[in-house]
Amino acid sequence: MPDADNDAFEERFAHALRDAGATLGSARQDLAAAGEVRGRRLRARRRAAVAGGVAGVALVGLGVTFVLPGGQDGPGARQRPAAGGPAARTTPVASESAAPAVSGEELVRTLRKLLPQGELSNAEGRGTDDHPYAAGVFDDGRGEAAVSVSVNRVPAGTQEARQNTECPDKVFIAYDSCGTTKLPDGSAVMILKGYEYPNSRSGTKLWRAELVTPTGQHISAQEWNAAAEKDKPVTRDEPPLSAARLTSLVTAPQWRAAADAIPLDQRPKPAPNETSAAHTGSVSATLARLAPSGTKVVSKGSADPGFGYVVLDDGKGASLVQLNVQPDMRDVESQLFGEGARTLPDGTKVVTRKSPGEKGIEGIVMWTVDTIRPDGRRVVISAFNSGAQNTPATREAPALTMSRLEKIATDPKWLKLG
Repeated sequence: MPDADNDAFEERFAHALRDAGATLGSARQDLAAAGEVRGRRLRARRRAAVAGGVAGVALVGLGVTFVLPGGQDGPGARQRPAAGGPAARTTPVASESAAPAVSGEELVRTLRKLLPQGELSNAEGRGTDDHPYAAGVFDDGRGEAAVSVSVNRVPAGTQEARQNTECPDKVFIAYDSCGTTKLPDGSAVMILKGYEYPNSRSGTKLWRAELVTPTGQHISAQEWNAAAEKDKPVTRDEPPLSAARLTSLVTAPQWRAAADAIPLDQRPKPAPNETSAAHTGSVSATLARLAPSGTKVVSKGSADPGFGYVVLDDGKGASLVQLNVQPDMRDVESQLFGEGARTLPDGTKVVTRKSPGEKGIEGIVMWTVDTIRPDGRRVVISAFNSGAQNTPATREAPALTMSRLEKIATDPKWLKLG
């Protein structure tokens, strides 16, 4: 079972974008290469687990969230865009009133009641006063499987709310199927059948359902084909709940009631760039315009003012290039741009890095240029020697040299985005 206190339940990885620079070291490289917000997991993240450096770049692309609001740890489900942009801050909403609190024991009883015939063991839960969830090991006679349901709030009607039910881009995460359905009440439900690891190397499958309602209730259900999300052998071919069962579980009214009981000071406000995002432009489109002549843009990401990517081909194979813009990161500047950083004539600090890419992916490498301008605007760009973070290398080196990456990262066009 996931450890409720130590295993970050990436529930909202918007925090990952801002907190990505908090620490340095190998953890940063692992998270960046993984391209997961398991900021995660979204968490960031939306989790406090995101280390630093270029992690913000890799995490944003997921379209799923991994970090719990306020940087708290929670139960196991790893996924959850990752929103592309500054993190939503948790602040009181004085005009709203919360429903009566729901205990962790009540949430466990709800989970037990909603599961099909079988046994739920090692059950644990946390109430609505502290990032609620219920989790356990379910066995329907065909093998043990970890299951969990988390309850959260997102700012209603925002980009972050929409992204929680949008299928992630396969450039960043491998999955077998994904689809989003609109319910009669305006809610959206996403069902994703994927894997615990982006490259599906372990055989551990992760299936999840994400529900977001028009009022901002966010329910996330996850299940695995093993007794724990990590470090346990696969016990069955597939997780126990079908897509229909997952949908039924995540749409149960009991979870919405729990979401309404979340304290006001734990409910996030819209990210600062929500109102202006439509006017600032797209990172992906700008990145495509900055690609050198002689390279073809094979594909690119959606319109987003904080994160984007392009897949380039210079005739030698596909190469993924992704970039993240963060408006003001001066609070972590000393940690990210310390020893080894160069300072350009205009005051911009630059750090370069060559490292392995996704763990377990044959031959993949990641070249990164991290920059911060005097006003704190951070632009991080990474290039891979493959067309995706989770597929084997297609070429010896990325399509863009380190000098070209630096030229793109320091281009003045980024002053208008993010």
